Amino acid sequence: METSFFDSIFFSYALLPLLIFLARICDVSIGTLRIIFVAKGKKYVAPILGFFEVLIWITAISKIMQNLDNYVNYIAYAAGFATGNFVGMIIEEKLAMGIQMIRIFMNERGPELVTSLNDSGFGATNVEGHGAKEKVHIIFTIVQRNDLPNVLDLINRFNPDAFYTIEDVKAVNEGIFPVKKQVTLLPFSNVIRQWRKGK
Repeated sequence: METSFFDSIFFSYALLPLLIFLARICDVSIGTLRIIFVAKGKKYVAPILGFFEVLIWITAISKIMQNLDNYVNYIAYAAGFATGNFVGMIIEEKLAMGIQMIRIFMNERGPELVTSLNDSGFGATNVEGHGAKEKVHIIFTIVQRNDLPNVLDLINRFNPDAFYTIEDVKAVNEGIFPVKKQVTLLPFSNVIRQWRKGK
């Protein structure tokens, strides 16, 4: 009696667990990004990600339920979940989405740091405060997350012992940010834009 490919040992204990593993990586990675988009107030992107997340999850769990006696699938499912969390965080880190506020505390030379930040294209505000022993300068600057390494490098070069905190900002109104070259995913978009202006 011939056995179909989908009933073979290779499919049941090798290919199917691999597919479940990959599916879990995809849906958990998407889920991680969805949560991040929700936290950042991206109300139009999060539902789309949620749709694909649940669709992939239902497909994976249905295969588990159809093969309850295959314990290799359980291991693949759990391993895919763990790997998906890791992959999702890496993707979010590479995208570097969002805006962050840096709060810097310095005993002196606060206005000089503000000038240095301004010269580099970053807005900054200096506020004088009182610490436990002496006056301190508190410098606030709001930056795009992908600019964060450059700003921290500037701060550390200015004062390696500077104390600062970093926190996410959900939204800003106006502000000063370095001008970036606009990137588009559509080829020939500049040509099309010029053609429309000429009409």
